[in-house]
Amino acid sequence: MITSLFKKSTPINYALVLLVVLFCFFLYHFDNAKPDFSVADLIQKAGIFVIILASLFLSNFIAKKNSLSKDSAYTIFFFFLMLLFFPKLLDNGNLLVSNFFILLSTRRVLSLQSDSNQKEKVFDASLWVFAAALFHFWAILFIFVVFVSVLFSAARDYRNWLLPFIAFITVFIIFLLYSYAIDAAAIEVLIKKTTTSFKLDYFANTKENIAFSIFAAIAIYLIFSQIAALPKKPIIVQSAYKIIILSLFVGIFVFLISPLKGNELLIFTFLPLAIMATNEVEGAKHKVRQELTVGVLIVCALYLFISQL
Repeated sequence: MITSLFKKSTPINYALVLLVVLFCFFLYHFDNAKPDFSVADLIQKAGIFVIILASLFLSNFIAKKNSLSKDSAYTIFFFFLMLLFFPKLLDNGNLLVSNFFILLSTRRVLSLQSDSNQKEKVFDASLWVFAAALFHFWAILFIFVVFVSVLFSAARDYRNWLLPFIAFITVFIIFLLYSYAIDAAAIEVLIKKTTTSFKLDYFANTKENIAFSIFAAIAIYLIFSQIAALPKKPIIVQSAYKIIILSLFVGIFVFLISPLKGNELLIFTFLPLAIMATNEVEGAKHKVRQELTVGVLIVCALYLFISQL
């Protein structure tokens, strides 16, 4: 029943996701509303909501455009369920914007497999990574994904290796101009974010610990399951799957190395895991396994969301 609902991507699927996202977003902010809520706060929340929706639909576009999923709405649905695992993300604009830029970079990275406009794609992918680093510094590690993609698909032209550095200079100059003209403290704030920490004793309460544990268990299962299934994928899309797996491990490392720990930092793993979960469901031969996978994710997401309100 549940799997049939998202088996095909239709306007009804997207409308349903939109309504559920709106409901959960409103529920979280209503429960955590400040007594002095202002118009500026309303505009900020609206901006966050738009970024969440854009991230959801972009993740679905990436999966379908690069044949990483069939014509289904599973990816957008699983990405949304992972957001519910860590409700604080619904109010973390910096991480949401940073991850959105990484999604834009991933879109360009995966398109490198075609021979057209490769230089433009390398530059765009790098530019988005460095833009993401302005909102969460250690997202800069995703530049490694860009270089690996160049190695896979565009290594013969030496100029493709130089373009990420040009993109870095471009973002750096724009950031300096912004700091000079608008916010003089921006450079100091960014420098403070360049520190590292591998400590994992950050949990604010038992519920966050449970959320992390359940998420980690699901992630480990999907990683081993999909790596084992990789040789069975069509050769034409295996490179794209390898990039997704690499992005997942970079996302995990971003979480491990970031100084201000929080479950919300796992957002950088959501796209790879959503695609892996989609493949797990679409590749299952038995209907019961499909329903069980989707059902477990829904139950876990709803329980964790409600318990952390």
